[in-house]
Amino acid sequence: MTVLALEVGPTRIAAIEIADDVGPDQVKQIPVPERQTWERVRELMQDIAAGRDIKAVGIASGGPIDMSSGVVAPSHISDWEAGFPLVDSMEKLFPAATVALALDGVCLSLAERHFGGTREVMDSLAMYVSEAIVGGVMVGGFVVVGRTGNAGQIGHVLVPGYDVPCSCGGRGCLEAVAGGAALVKWANGQGWGGASVEALVAAAGEGQQVAISALERAGTALGRAIASVAALLDIDRVVVGGPVTAAGALLWKPLQNAIAMHARLPFLPGLRAIPSELGDLGLLAGAGVLALSSIQQQQS
Repeated sequence: MTVLALEVGPTRIAAIEIADDVGPDQVKQIPVPERQTWERVRELMQDIAAGRDIKAVGIASGGPIDMSSGVVAPSHISDWEAGFPLVDSMEKLFPAATVALALDGVCLSLAERHFGGTREVMDSLAMYVSEAIVGGVMVGGFVVVGRTGNAGQIGHVLVPGYDVPCSCGGRGCLEAVAGGAALVKWANGQGWGGASVEALVAAAGEGQQVAISALERAGTALGRAIASVAALLDIDRVVVGGPVTAAGALLWKPLQNAIAMHARLPFLPGLRAIPSELGDLGLLAGAGVLALSSIQQQQS
């Protein structure tokens, strides 16, 4: 039984075959194409399928999505922005396969629930901070999907004290303050000359003050947003991954300080924010869980 997982992320499109001993070196990936996205995705999936019969495909896609129709419209993919029938296209590519789609944050929450830092809790928030901010919520042991499939987008929670324009059209969103692209843009405006999150994290580690200030700004914003979500949903565990978290204490100290400052309700003293252990496999692992669950549902 061959099961595939596909990640349509903010910086890459990646795929992997789901197996017990799967590792990062088995991931096949491409940068997000500027055009002909489906053609590139099809080539990637055919490459990893290697002519075998595919039983199921799980897809973790950036949003917005429409789960009922299987259409995705991620804002960072120009030729899909108006909506692309990804599930239908995948079913035509692999006619014998069950194809399941979920928002990237939903898949991230599934992965942390099954393999990561939320296995022993019932109510949690999973986050991945890269160029964009991915989020997924679990309540009562179940991942929250929402009316259209787009629940959990913490990147568009408003952060007190900020009025920065966001790509969604709003202002003051967490992603516009603490997302990797926003961090680099802010640091550039302060005179830093780098061009990537990884370079910013490295510069902060070398003691460059602008880079340090950018990470402090991000950590504070993340902590404030986490405190708000924790109060709304009564969660007790937050797992945060992604390249921005590689900054270590330069990010985590202001993040934890902001949580301590704002999560003051009497039911929140047990709230913990911890680093993810899933690395770059989180979204793919969640898509794999989605695919295997779809097989079980079909058989029941």
